[in-house]
Amino acid sequence: MLLAGRSRGRMVVAGSTTVIQEGDLVIVYESHDRMKAVKVSAKETLQNRFGSFKHSDWIGRPFGSKVHSCTQGGFVHLLAPTPELWTLVLQHRTQILYAPDISLVVSFLELKPGSVVLESGTGSGSLTTCLARAVAPTGHVHTFEFHEPRAIAAREEFLRNGLDGLVTVRVRDVEAQGLPAELAGQADAVFLDLPGPWNAVPSAARVLRPDAPFCSFSPCIEQVQRTCEELAAHGFADVRAFEILLRTYDVRSEACSAQLLGAAESVPNGKRTKAQGGSEQKRQKSDAAQRGVNDRSESASGTADEGEGDATGTRSRASNVGKVEGSAVPSGTEGSDPAPTTEARDATEEQSKSVPSTLGSVGKVILARPTAETRGHTGYLTFARRACSGA
Repeated sequence: MLLAGRSRGRMVVAGSTTVIQEGDLVIVYESHDRMKAVKVSAKETLQNRFGSFKHSDWIGRPFGSKVHSCTQGGFVHLLAPTPELWTLVLQHRTQILYAPDISLVVSFLELKPGSVVLESGTGSGSLTTCLARAVAPTGHVHTFEFHEPRAIAAREEFLRNGLDGLVTVRVRDVEAQGLPAELAGQADAVFLDLPGPWNAVPSAARVLRPDAPFCSFSPCIEQVQRTCEELAAHGFADVRAFEILLRTYDVRSEACSAQLLGAAESVPNGKRTKAQGGSEQKRQKSDAAQRGVNDRSESASGTADEGEGDATGTRSRASNVGKVEGSAVPSGTEGSDPAPTTEARDATEEQSKSVPSTLGSVGKVILARPTAETRGHTGYLTFARRACSGA
């Protein structure tokens, strides 16, 4: 990973520094969509919507520190510049690639320390910076830009960021001239960001090593189709095209009162209803068994008192019913519901334990919602692999 270095706001290999010093390049982080690259100078002061921040207060602090404004109650975080953060704060000279596309490019091009990469379409240097990080410390990125002012600006920027030893910028129209012949057979990977990448496929086939990967970025599917046709004509294999779409979420923990937690309790309430249903089934089975006892007692009594007449039989049946019902209805509670069985009491106690009481309490909930602004289609990434010799 690349971090801030010394004296010129350089980005160098991680581990060389963890403390902010004079001249370092720092990413001032205000929010996920608002940050700024600042070169530290003890005499300077940063002014933003959160207040005033003296650079002298930053010196000596570790990267990642939270610093407070000297005029208001606001604060910012001071982050070390990585290629991912640099992509979000760099000066746009052209449309750029962002982290979702870049991550797939670096992965599918199989870049590692020591790799040699050829890139056409330097632009603002967003991808170039990530390529340099991937091949450091012994690899190299050869990047080509047909627009000379952009090439000069990119070269100066790489120099300020300490990437001049990893990146070589050249002015060249690769669509018309192709990739340099002197690099034939030396490239471990090729990336093209051109209006007509199919025009550069023949030269890409010459500079790539056998079985080396190729990638092109195109906004339109018609460009992808023509590129795929040219790749097939020049012996490339494993041709694939991807579109990366990203949806970001704002995730936060917020305190909520008992009333707002009502929706979150829908699941426990569902469990409670299920528990109540189980208790109800147990109670019904118990009542049915009790009625069976009554019926059997009544039948036995009627058989024994068969010759005693209706009055005696009625008294006997009433007495038996009274005995059975008396066991379920406590004295002094005539007409009340039967006492709950042991199973019903157990179910009720279990239910009371499983359902938390939040009346009057305050808890925290995790909220996740899609951000209002989401980046849509950027382009298609077409990957292929140069066929091995003799294949």
